[in-house]
Parts: sequence; C-alpha cells; structure tokens
Amino acid sequence: MTAVDHTTDVIVTFVDGLALPMIPARTLHEAKRRLVDSLGCAIGAIDSRPAAIARDLASDVTSALPATAIGLPRPTSTEMAAFTNTVMLRYLDYNDTYFSPRGGGGHPSDLIPTSLAVGQAVGASGADVLLSVVLAYEVVGALAGTVRIRERGWDQGLFTVVASAMAAGKLLHLSRSQLAHTVSLAITPHVPTRRTRAGELSMWKGCATAATARNGVFAAALAERGMTGPPSPFEGAHGIWEQVTGPFQLDLTIPQPGAFVVERTHLKSRPAEYNSQGPLDLILAMRGEIEVENIERIDVETYWLTYSEIGSEPAKWDPQTRETADHSLPYLLAVALVDGEVGLRSFVRERILDPTLRPLMKRIFVTERAEFTQRFPAEIKCRISIRLLTGQSIERETSYPRGHARNPLSDEDVDRKFDSLVDGRGEADAQVCNEIRRTLWTLDRVPNVATVLDRLGQLRTSPPGADVRA
Repeated sequence: MTAVDHTTDVIVTFVDGLALPMIPARTLHEAKRRLVDSLGCAIGAIDSRPAAIARDLASDVTSALPATAIGLPRPTSTEMAAFTNTVMLRYLDYNDTYFSPRGGGGHPSDLIPTSLAVGQAVGASGADVLLSVVLAYEVVGALAGTVRIRERGWDQGLFTVVASAMAAGKLLHLSRSQLAHTVSLAITPHVPTRRTRAGELSMWKGCATAATARNGVFAAALAERGMTGPPSPFEGAHGIWEQVTGPFQLDLTIPQPGAFVVERTHLKSRPAEYNSQGPLDLILAMRGEIEVENIERIDVETYWLTYSEIGSEPAKWDPQTRETADHSLPYLLAVALVDGEVGLRSFVRERILDPTLRPLMKRIFVTERAEFTQRFPAEIKCRISIRLLTGQSIERETSYPRGHARNPLSDEDVDRKFDSLVDGRGEADAQVCNEIRRTLWTLDRVPNVATVLDRLGQLRTSPPGADVRA
C-alpha cells in the first residue's frame, strides 16, 4: 500500500505484534467463558426464522476453505459460516455487551463466529483461535472507546467489520501489507447506518453485525489473494474521518492483565437488551411486595442510553416484533411483573401481542436522570419507584446488574445458561452440545479446532420458519 494512514498503522501494528505469550491465563479463561456463552446463545436460536434464511443461503455455497454453519450438515464457505452463526448468536439478544470508558460499545462476541469459522477452515489450533478472539475484542473495544458514532447516526458494524477482518487476517497469517489492505477493504465499502436500531425493529437488528462478520472475512480473503484497497481509508480525502467520525486518535496497545476488553464485557442473565438488565433485576425483586392490579404507575429513572435505546420511542410501548420487544423497556418490565421472569417464551408472538399487557405498559414512565448519565458507564444506575393505588410507594436502586463485570456470572452460571439454551434438543443433540462445550473450556489444548466444530453441522433443525423456541 503506497500510503498507510496513522490509524491503519496503529491497528496493523497491534494485530501483527500480538502473540499468545502476551495474554495471561486469566484472560484466556475469560475468552473461553465468552465462547461457551456465545455458542449456547447460537444453538438456542437455531430454529429462528433469520437462522433458517441464513442457512438456506449458506447451503448453496461451497468453498475450497469450508467451515460449518450450525445445523447445516454440509460445509459452506468461511464467510457464510461466519454470517450464519453470527445471525444465530445475536437473535436472542443474549450475548455479551461492552461499554468503553467513554460510553461507546457494542457486542464483541459477535466476532467469535469469525474466529471459529476461519480457524476451522485453516485447521488452526484452539490456542490460535483464542488469540484471534482476544485480538478482535481489543480492536473493536479500542475503536468503540475512541469515537462515538451512535449519536452521528452510524451503527456499531463500522467497528466490528474492522475487528472481524483483523481476526480473520491473524488466522490467515497475513503480512503487515496485507493486513493494511484488509483494513481498507473492510471499512471503505461497509459504512452501516443506525436505521437498523431505530423505531420498530426488523430481523436485521440481529443480522447487521453478522453482515460485518462476513464482510470482514471476505476482506481478509481478498487481501490474501493480492487485492489492494484504497490508501488512507480513515484519514484520506472522503475517508472515514471526513465522512463519518471526524478525526480521532486511536490508542491500541497490549493491555495490562485485568484490562483486556474480553475481561471487561458484561454477560447477560436474561435474553433482552443489556440496559434492561438492571431494571429487570429490580422489578423482579420488588414483585413479591405488590399486586400488579394495585399499581398506579411505575417510574424508571435511568441514564441517557437506556432512555434513548429502549425507553423513549412510541414503538417501544406497542411492540409488534420480537426484535422490538427485546428492546422495549415497558414490555420487558410488564412481562416480568406478570410472569415473574423474562425468558425465551417471553418473546413468542402471542405474548408480545397480548393486549392484556398494554394497560400495564401505559403506566410505565421512563426518564433520564442527569446524575445517572454522568456516572455511566462506570456505574449502570437505575432507580424504580412503584406507586400503588393505596398511596404507598416502593423504591429500589441498582448499579451493577447480575452478569456485569463487577457482579459476574460464575463459570457454573455460564454452564447453567448454556444448559437452559440447549435444553429439550434430544439425546443426540445434547451429547454433541455437551461434548463441544467441554472442549471449549479446554480450547487452548485442542490442536485443530476443525475436529470439534465439524460436529455443529449435526445438530437438528426444525422446518424453516417454525421458530419453536422464541
């Protein structure tokens, strides 16, 4: 590449230089936890309509570097495996979340299917796949922590496409020059708008980062074969700085132990948008003290991101799709109060459209509290006040929902979550799932991940569109 801008050089230098001995054992263990959590989320969504669509497309594709799409018996291309598996991983909105110190973030585990697919295709060791996962988390975390794009109307895929490309490039052992071209080929053609996550939400809400996973893999494959990308993709004329983000100074260096991004992401205890996790903890704790029919109003005070993302748009008070429902704080709080939990069955169509929930939802009011916004993301503050018809008021407050890095799920909790997501799949599937799960906990000792991941294609699926679990 004749001209590599400073931002590209920072990314390439980090990716090229990161090696397994630089990553502490505790960090690798956290990566394994995210792998187990993510695979459970993906298998739990195997029968969703978006998964069926993605598998149908993947079934038409063959490749000299094949990989496995979950539930598809025959191999597909590496990029289609990454796309299809990320679609499943994201569908339930149950995988991890990251907030940078500046408040930007996303779902870094969306990148795990890239590492698994490319690792499988090239016969990488489990240790190399873990290195790729840790690397991808660092790249997306650094970008998200440097510049806020949500308020500018752009989507998190702008960062995940670069991280996916770098995860793939590392496993393909690309040279520095090839990595630089990969960055450009990933980001220049793929600038997603945030229309994906505004108002009434469609299937694409859970597929947008899957597309960036696919595009990142494709960019690395192009660069490996000699394709060149536009020089200075960030800082050049009409590049990312000028058109999308404005100038920024990227800092991407090897972290101190305990500071790796994969150690600081938050796991979810319920299948719903992350900023709802704290309010749901509170409302379920308060549920035993009240009778739903005696509620006059519920006031939720929270930080700006919760209000903006899941508590302000009119569509969130009348969700019509699963994707809107799991991003609707009024719906989530109402169904939690009535049913006593928010789980996979909370998002079947009949429950989402249940007219008996709407009156309760209309009594829920969400407001931003400036103090809480100032304390975010160091604290995930939320206060709920319930006023009863008797005049009595009940208040609760929380800072760190269950699954937050400061209130983490244990390894046993992660296993229980996995079990709940694969439960009911039949004896043969259960055996495959458990064997793969056990292998993920010791992935750094696996010489070739293809011998493990091939088996994901054996998992049975229901007829397209059945969507039997959610």
